[in-house]
Amino acid sequence: QVQLVESGGGLVQAGESLRLSCAASGSRFIIYNMGWYRQAPGKQRELVAVIRIGGSTDYTESVKGRFTISRDNAKNTVYLQMNSLRPEDTAVYYCNAQWSTLVAWGQGTQVTVSS
Repeated sequence: QVQLVESGGGLVQAGESLRLSCAASGSRFIIYNMGWYRQAPGKQRELVAVIRIGGSTDYTESVKGRFTISRDNAKNTVYLQMNSLRPEDTAVYYCNAQWSTLVAWGQGTQVTVSS
């Protein structure tokens, strides 16, 4: 019954910004970890950023200094602020949430960055 719904993707020009949102529903238990993954055509899915319940974060090297992950625990929502976007950021971005015994994925939202 748990669902994750992403929003905020779109087509932008290089250097512009987007903010992705992902709202989890269907569970009243605490989400320990929330993160964003992405997958470009012909490439493996990779972790972009993760935020833990205590607020600590990790980012993949290519987005450090440009992307910021945050969460609103009251709303069970995770955000990804993406600044200084590059064409190589083009991918389908997937939201992920991890409870103590459950992992859920969103359907994905397309981010396209034109040069």
